[in-house]
Amino acid sequence: MIILYRLFIWLYKWGAECISPFNKKAQRWLKGRQNIFELLEKKIIQDAGSIIWFHCASLGEFEQARTLIETVRHQFPNCKILLTFFSPSGYEIRKNYTGADFVFYLPMDSKANAARFLQIVNPILVIWIKYEYWHYYLAEIKNKKIPLLLVSGVFRDDQPFFKWYGAFYRKMLANFSWLFVQNTASKDLLKRIGISDNVSVSGDTRFDRVIEIASQFKAIAEIDQFIGNAKVIVAGSTWEEDEEELDHFANTNNAIKFIIVPHEIEESHLTDIEKLFRHSIRFSVWQNKITKGEWAMDNHSSNVLIIDNIGMLASLYHYATISYVGGGFGNDGVHNVLEAAVYGKPVIFGPVYEKYAEAIGLVECGAAFSVENSLELEENLKILLNDEDLYKDACASARQYVLANQGATEKVIRYIQEKRLLTN
Repeated sequence: MIILYRLFIWLYKWGAECISPFNKKAQRWLKGRQNIFELLEKKIIQDAGSIIWFHCASLGEFEQARTLIETVRHQFPNCKILLTFFSPSGYEIRKNYTGADFVFYLPMDSKANAARFLQIVNPILVIWIKYEYWHYYLAEIKNKKIPLLLVSGVFRDDQPFFKWYGAFYRKMLANFSWLFVQNTASKDLLKRIGISDNVSVSGDTRFDRVIEIASQFKAIAEIDQFIGNAKVIVAGSTWEEDEEELDHFANTNNAIKFIIVPHEIEESHLTDIEKLFRHSIRFSVWQNKITKGEWAMDNHSSNVLIIDNIGMLASLYHYATISYVGGGFGNDGVHNVLEAAVYGKPVIFGPVYEKYAEAIGLVECGAAFSVENSLELEENLKILLNDEDLYKDACASARQYVLANQGATEKVIRYIQEKRLLTN
């Protein structure tokens, strides 16, 4: 199995090199790892202090970790924070994050890279978020007897850990000092493979993060001017499939305002969205019209605002009468539904959500609605917009669900304190 693992690592890098001439994400993935050990040695000097290493696969895992990172930084100010990402989606957006002292890509997994990385960084505590299991890194961390925590882990029985061929993957899990999992189903699965003494159900730190974001909401003047007194559908993290499900309803309901926040904001995608939604305007263009005092006419003719920047989505859900979360019509599944639900509004998404406990929970409590196609989407939107009692119940259920599941960050911090992991 180790041979297959090494082959996978090699093929991953080779594939990135092959597509990099015409794929910006692959270009960034490769460029970000050039001379990475020299950069690490230059920035992480020996007297930098005790280092706590957080690893996140991508941006979603960073948001999951953020409240924990900032709580650790506040409670242990003498420690330095190292944050690593595997994906450009996380690193490129958060490379200047001030909550960490050092932000880097994680070098590709190999025995030599893991040994060199840990020799340079020499962390006193390592915290990995949700998933990503790199064999050589995990083994070297354990070999150096460094406490290693998995936070907000979630496990499903279709994962290789629980298959007959999964011994190699199970060995990776054995490297963790403690596993904080999101639910009892994950704990039960781990118990089935003999991992039980170092597992606890803590919940998902994303609940703490979205509650924190909602509490810090600040009004966006341009959005207030666009929506006026209209009802609003905020569609976040959308892909082409999501936008195609929404376009008919948006094009035939001019009295409703739509805010479309695409997952990717390349120019070609933005142009395609403009073609789909006949009465649309980009946020950057809208801002410019407001600055010039030319917004009034467009505000009457445009009912779809296309967000062409990154970073606004979590605040935009505040304005929603109903939120639509994208990704549910693709193979990877629905994006972060908690960002929307925290504001106490109904959430709608596509049919692919079975891997996400929070999406399942919101559906079960009547706060979220999964749809199979555009006809079901329009039917659900019409019902929620016209049935006041159902709408109020869905709003209350969404807010209550999020608040009832907060507290995961506190449980991790309590463990760190009780085990004196950061106390000399």
